[in-house]
Amino acid sequence: MHQRFLRPHLPGMDALEEGKAAPSRTPAARKDAGEARRGAGAPTPKPSAVKATTPWRRVFAMLLIALAIGGGAWWYLRGGGPETATVLTLHGNIDIREIQAAFNDNGPIRRMLVQEGDRVHEGQLIAEIDDTRYKAALEQAEGQMRNQQKVLDRMLAGSRPEEIALAKATMDALKATYLNDKATAQRYEYLAPRGAATMQQRDDAKTAADAARKQYEAAEQAYILAVKGPRAEDIAAQRAAVEAAQGTVALDRRELADTRLYAPADGIVEDRILEPGDMASPSTPVYTIALTNPLWVRAYVPETDLGKLALGMRATVTTDSFPGRTYRGWVGYLSPAAEFTPKTVESPELRTRLVYQLRVYVCNPRDQLRLGMPASVSIDLSQPPPENAGAASVCGAGNVAAK
Repeated sequence: MHQRFLRPHLPGMDALEEGKAAPSRTPAARKDAGEARRGAGAPTPKPSAVKATTPWRRVFAMLLIALAIGGGAWWYLRGGGPETATVLTLHGNIDIREIQAAFNDNGPIRRMLVQEGDRVHEGQLIAEIDDTRYKAALEQAEGQMRNQQKVLDRMLAGSRPEEIALAKATMDALKATYLNDKATAQRYEYLAPRGAATMQQRDDAKTAADAARKQYEAAEQAYILAVKGPRAEDIAAQRAAVEAAQGTVALDRRELADTRLYAPADGIVEDRILEPGDMASPSTPVYTIALTNPLWVRAYVPETDLGKLALGMRATVTTDSFPGRTYRGWVGYLSPAAEFTPKTVESPELRTRLVYQLRVYVCNPRDQLRLGMPASVSIDLSQPPPENAGAASVCGAGNVAAK
């Protein structure tokens, strides 16, 4: 026999059992029940599907709006806006030229006259080296030059009157001696065949007459030379010797002058490399001088914008260091060769695209622009073709055009 187990009766148990035993209602029954509840004033629950789809639709709509705003901004910055359609904006850095000033002589430095940051002017004395050896060499060369010059002056002046008179007197005396010896020789030539003189006497007299004749002829030529003076060839050779001595003096003077170093141009001392006591040479710079004129912005223009530019076009330059201040400039250089975009240049184009270097020379009347300073260049592409652009026409007559 099966034993029946009794279970306690809890409140609501009957209803629960009735609910389990009740068959599931049909869709029509569920609809009638819902209408009954609405008729009784009960609130209608919202479907779960509506709760799940509504937030995603909002997010999708906001994403579309953001993409539209970003695309419009990109198009505007790329030149699509009505205000920038004819203005090309480039970014670059201020660039200048530098000079490595050095002595043209060798020697220990004696004085350094300027410091870093000092402004120097063309022709200003900025350093000196020991000039003792160069002074001594110059004095020696000047002495040799004076000696050669005196020799040339004596040759050009010719023989002195006293020298000519001496030569003539010597010639006359030797002539008299010659005539006397000649007469003596003639007498012995007459007496010897007749036994009045020996043959030896005759020969001695003849030899003496011949010797006197040679001495007289030599004295005669010396007198002629004294009257004519030095040969033209000798004068030319001495003149060349004087010129060589003058060249040596000029070289020594130049070397002495090179013991002083002068600023080659207006600028600012950027670096002081050597100090007093250091050995200077032509291959060792003493100062680095930054030139303040010309000054330009080095930028890079994409190939797509290269055809819009021309040399001489006016431009405006701005910097972050002086907000609100603009500087006038002009396009002074367009590179003939393409290159890859340098990594230090900010560009919206891809790094692998070819660009062309551009130089925009800038007017810097207040000396505010510095080497390496970031700058932005704006070029109005609608301006008429330039006719004459340069520092004189853009900056004023006080500026020098860059070359």
